[in-house]
Amino acid sequence: MSSLPYDSPRLLALGDGAWTVEFARHIDPAVHGRVMALDALVDDARRHDPAFSGVADTVPTFRSLTVYFRPESDPLALGERLLALAQTAEATTLTGRHWLLPACFDADFAPDLAAVAERHGMTPAAVIERLCQTAFRVYMIGFMPGFPYMGGLPASLHTPRLSTPRKLVPARSIAIAGEMCAVYPWQSPGGWNLLGQTPLDLFVAGDEPPALLASGDCVRWQAVDRAEYTRIERALTTGDLQRRHFLSGEPA
Repeated sequence: MSSLPYDSPRLLALGDGAWTVEFARHIDPAVHGRVMALDALVDDARRHDPAFSGVADTVPTFRSLTVYFRPESDPLALGERLLALAQTAEATTLTGRHWLLPACFDADFAPDLAAVAERHGMTPAAVIERLCQTAFRVYMIGFMPGFPYMGGLPASLHTPRLSTPRKLVPARSIAIAGEMCAVYPWQSPGGWNLLGQTPLDLFVAGDEPPALLASGDCVRWQAVDRAEYTRIERALTTGDLQRRHFLSGEPA
């Protein structure tokens, strides 16, 4: 499969209720920048272009944007306008939110940390340091509600998935696989390497929006000890601390 960008965006039908615009076959910040640029253009077009009046939702991914539309829409007119708009979408500097999120790397939170460190000829402390020095880009939310696929993992930490997935991964586990970093928002099966845990819930049904992170956001990890992890977890539970507290005004 070629890793080169397409000469122009491709329009693909997703059932009878959505169009997907695909920009490339590979993943990189420039491709994702075009996805986010198109997302912004569609959002603007919904306000003044009749062809976009039936758009119900947009879902950005690594290299494409899916646009869902209501039954009363004219699919052909929307598809033509969407493709024309995609051809004008230039890669943009992402303007998502910047987060500084606490992470605890105690042994019981990080069952794969030692193995990952050994694989790359590092100490566990060096792996943690590189994680905390990295600005991760949220490319998309998928797999389960609130699950962020984050790019930017240093090449020195690229690690394959586990050969045998775990039947149960604890909620809020920080994990890596391949070139990606992620957080499991729910207790679930999973095959990524678990390196730590955050005290923040990444999906809260009563919040608006319920998912903490969104495509285009930037995330940095801040190492905390177990006592601080417990304090933050308790404060979030009682409402003395809000998730937005961890928004950072500094560019990642």
